[in-house]
Amino acid sequence: MSHEIFMPALSSTMTEGKIVEWLKNPGDKVERGESVLVVESDKADMDVESFQDGYLAAVLMPAGSTAPVGETIGIIVESENEIASVQAENKNISAVKDKPEKIEVADEVDIQSTKEVERVKPPIKKIKIQEKKIEVNASTSNSSSRVVASPKAKKIASQMGIDLSKVNGSGPHGRIQVDDVLKAKGQPVSVPWIGEGNTSASIINANSNESIQSNNPGNSFGNPGETIQFNTLQKAVNKNMESSLSVPCFRVGYSINTDKLDSFYKKVKQNGVTMTAILVKAVANALKNHPQVNSSYSEGGISYPEEINVAVAVAMEDGGLITPVLKDPNKTDLFELSREWKDLVKRSRTKQLEPEEYSTGTFTLSNLGMFGVDRFDAILPPGTGAILAIAASKPTVVAGDNGSISVKKVMQVNLTADHRVIYGADGAAFLKDLANLIENHPETLIT
Repeated sequence: MSHEIFMPALSSTMTEGKIVEWLKNPGDKVERGESVLVVESDKADMDVESFQDGYLAAVLMPAGSTAPVGETIGIIVESENEIASVQAENKNISAVKDKPEKIEVADEVDIQSTKEVERVKPPIKKIKIQEKKIEVNASTSNSSSRVVASPKAKKIASQMGIDLSKVNGSGPHGRIQVDDVLKAKGQPVSVPWIGEGNTSASIINANSNESIQSNNPGNSFGNPGETIQFNTLQKAVNKNMESSLSVPCFRVGYSINTDKLDSFYKKVKQNGVTMTAILVKAVANALKNHPQVNSSYSEGGISYPEEINVAVAVAMEDGGLITPVLKDPNKTDLFELSREWKDLVKRSRTKQLEPEEYSTGTFTLSNLGMFGVDRFDAILPPGTGAILAIAASKPTVVAGDNGSISVKKVMQVNLTADHRVIYGADGAAFLKDLANLIENHPETLIT
């Protein structure tokens, strides 16, 4: 008896998925609950597990293929004797096949149905299972000679003349990232944009503690004359940006003196505190007194969430961006918040975030201050009420109330809000309180 493996729905917005790699080859024995392949959704890489014991008889779509949710991508049989007949029936996998009725798969974490399909869970959990049960060559899929690497890693390796088969991958299932290629060549390792408020993106040398400056956030660009296809994440971002055009937004800005904030940051930075954590904490504390700015539009009216969850935009090395979420930062001390943020960024780089870690934000921050921009407007993410754009903090000539002139560090912030639920006065009052907190009481953000 055969059982089909379907392309699962890994998130509520996923309509298709890309097969990153098959962890099993045709003919391999498969146990119930064992990972069979890795699928790339619009935001993360997730494992697809077998829902029954048996043998992987056929791979209908190879690694690198994209399939709509519910599409049959592989077949598992119960006995070894059935493998040959199934492979004979499916030897031309590119031909049009008659397919049985598909199952709607909507659960993001554990997909089950009366017609046995598959289960999904994050790669980090799958690794623990592998340690106890099996050994899988993490750098291969259907063939032990195939190297799994990100598109940008392949491109850089080609340019540098590096043999990827000799590079150890640090990504999920041994996937080779750009950093792995640079380390193999002894080159500086790029750090993705994480909004730490410095004047440019930072690059740390892989062989030393030397810090070099770069204005490139790490996105993957093509050569002149090339047309590079959008990857899965970029397609999801594009779709969200198009959706935002239907929302009537208004924008309001504020100039904030950061002299005290900068002094506070210098004191706590040595203890592992990041500027991102400080800004998130300040925003969350201000939102406590302005629940309207934390609200969102719904068909039933204005939706007020029970929590304040701040999402922060992070640029990905292969293009696109993701928004890891810090939950209830107003209830978390600054040191723990910084540890949580560093962990989220690290796992976002290897697409190991779980859906609730990037899809539950109630308010969003977008920080381009590290690139020295004076000001910018951010696009409102669908499903939220407001996003705050943070620019660079720069020395500025400021006139005092008594007519005196002085030079102070000033940071421009711009709020983009859904005008259906947040009005101009709401946004202005929120920014005024946020400015007062940053300018006069940054030390209160510790707890």
